[in-house]
Amino acid sequence: MSERVMPERGSEPIRELLDSLYREDSARILATLIRLLGDFDLAEEAMHEAFAAALSLWPKSGVPGNPRPWLISTARFKAIDTLRRRARLERITLDASQDELAQYIEAQSSSAEKSSDDDFLEDDRLRLIFTCCHPSLAPEARVALTLREVCGLTTEEIAKAFLTTPSTLAQRIVRAKAKIREERIPYEVPAPQELPERLGAVLQVIYLVFNEGYSAAAGANVTRAELTGEAIRLGRLLLELHLNEPHLAELGPDPEVMGLFSLMLLQESRRSARMSPTGELILLENQDRSLWNREQIAEGAALLEKALSAQQKSRRFGPYTLQAAIAAVHAEAESVAATDWRQIVALYDQLLRIHPSPVVELNRAVAIAMRDGPEAGLAQIDAVLEPSSGKQGELANYYLAHSARADMCRRLGRTAEARAAYEKALALTQQEPERQFLQERIRQLK
Repeated sequence: MSERVMPERGSEPIRELLDSLYREDSARILATLIRLLGDFDLAEEAMHEAFAAALSLWPKSGVPGNPRPWLISTARFKAIDTLRRRARLERITLDASQDELAQYIEAQSSSAEKSSDDDFLEDDRLRLIFTCCHPSLAPEARVALTLREVCGLTTEEIAKAFLTTPSTLAQRIVRAKAKIREERIPYEVPAPQELPERLGAVLQVIYLVFNEGYSAAAGANVTRAELTGEAIRLGRLLLELHLNEPHLAELGPDPEVMGLFSLMLLQESRRSARMSPTGELILLENQDRSLWNREQIAEGAALLEKALSAQQKSRRFGPYTLQAAIAAVHAEAESVAATDWRQIVALYDQLLRIHPSPVVELNRAVAIAMRDGPEAGLAQIDAVLEPSSGKQGELANYYLAHSARADMCRRLGRTAEARAAYEKALALTQQEPERQFLQERIRQLK
């Protein structure tokens, strides 16, 4: 499986132009080629050959007035050549399926010419997102395929972000592509009646990508800006296309699309304040709020207002919108002490009703501690961690659960319990700033 990299030879001005085209347009071009060719790998190979051809031809013939359709058209013919070359190498004539495919690709000339229209290209990207996030694919495969094909990240970059090896990640992508091909998963925006299930899978993928970037599972940094950036870019793209694509526009903007995008903007607004210049973790209570990105907060708050307004009509609030509402309460407060913790607990109560999970219960317990004191919060955390609750197994290896419990014990003066819980959290985390923070907490207790 080839990575999306530029060829290494050619005149410098043309190379710089193609580098720029590749960075800005390769995702759009690939999405259109997948629609035209019906095959991920063939589309990638053809796109690479088209860029290589441009690097060879444009210094002599000049740059086309509209380079993008030139690259798409050239890639399409390269794909036809590839199919015929494969047939010759195998010393057979094109079988029926190959012949039909070659004829189909040749018949797409008019479609390829239309690809110069930005809206048409963006529709292709929307189709590609829904294909990569199809419910038939395993969740981890959806994430990997979306980052690879829609965002253009390399297998090495994705593997590093999700703590796996490049070979494992590559196999995951290969299997996902094979399933799309074998099950004939359609390359299209789902029909309105299929949209709720399909849109939910897309939102889940974007949310998982953002979460890994917002709080990296391992490494030297608290955040991975490239992943939060990609998730926000995908969220903005989905929101814009949701408003413009005929299949979706007739239903009106989905509140949860707005809710998730709002949540990501509000959370990302704090990124500059979450680490010190020397790379140390800074907790919410100690952050310099003047560093929070006010433009992101304003945009996120405006989207949240629209999402809440749309959901109030049905009295059915979605989990992303409720999480965005919690983030907005933090964003509006001048300090931790001035935060409306009663409202945050009430929002977590609602979130638990529609989206029950041990992690939500843990977050609610922390909010209760801020509202009612550490003893009340500790009782809630212990209830979640209690083996008889049936949830202990899900949080037993979640370092934040033990870190939160340690903090409650520390605030209550229960030093031995605090130290034991901090040490348990330390054994479970692989993120270096978190490890340094926990080690410092343990040192202070000693």
